[in-house]
Amino acid sequence: MDKIPMTPAGHAALESELKQLKSVERPAIIAAIAEAREHGDLSENAEYHSAREKQSFIEGRIKELEGVLSLAEVIDPAKLSGPIKFGATVTLVDEDTDEERTWQIVGEHEANIEKGLLNIKSPIARALIGKAEGDSVEVRTPGGERSYEVLKIVFG
Repeated sequence: MDKIPMTPAGHAALESELKQLKSVERPAIIAAIAEAREHGDLSENAEYHSAREKQSFIEGRIKELEGVLSLAEVIDPAKLSGPIKFGATVTLVDEDTDEERTWQIVGEHEANIEKGLLNIKSPIARALIGKAEGDSVEVRTPGGERSYEVLKIVFG
């Protein structure tokens, strides 16, 4: 399988979530299931069915995180330089609206557009890869064609 690129911060966040699920959430749901069992008839026990459903979700998420972390290739952006690549924090200006935006290009499992973390597989990130400061970039987004100018590239 292919390695999954990830920043050190993204890797640490996923490890932290996995630790929380294994050491806090899993034991809590096991206790909740045991308590619900004590209430008698399981066929009509909503607490039991709810707890089992939550347990299924937690176990699925644990398996997913273990899989992602086993394939993770942690790339430290501080050790990179040059044109835009994975890990770069890029400041762009929209050539139509003069609106400035800053995004860091990260792996898909740590992407969060509200926090300025742009998925490397997104149309904007793919268009930016290999560009340098001052370059103009045309991007076809779900909202239509956009033109950006690269103002600044920072690694680290």
